[in-house]
Amino acid sequence: MSEDAAAGVITNETGAQRLLGYVLDVGQGDGCARCYLTLGEQHLNRHSVLHGGIATTMLDNALGATASLTVDDSGRAPFMTLSLNTHFLAPARLGAELVATGRLVGGGSAVKFVDGELVDADGTLIATASGVFKRVPTHRLSES
Repeated sequence: MSEDAAAGVITNETGAQRLLGYVLDVGQGDGCARCYLTLGEQHLNRHSVLHGGIATTMLDNALGATASLTVDDSGRAPFMTLSLNTHFLAPARLGAELVATGRLVGGGSAVKFVDGELVDADGTLIATASGVFKRVPTHRLSES
């Protein structure tokens, strides 16, 4: 695992993150986590645009980390996705620099409601999402 602790940037933390190459930023101080990815060939579908599953993965990570930021400044308190709805609005192409951003919209101590958007560096809105995230109780965490 690699992290620039001062900046709140998390890299290579999970298998999915290492496989896809995204970077998670939980250090902006505004309670919103951001997931960054520059599109390579490996991220495209058979139509040569961003694969929807990768767009959804980016949004899931940004929204889940945003939920985590409500209880942990490091963005690492474990939350599980209970539901996630993604709406695809525009294609993203090879070389696009994307950012998925989460924003807390409600919830209580254990369940959080988070919205998000995935945008290209040129401002094009690629996808939106809304999700429900539940804090994982510490007694449920594995010791691996």
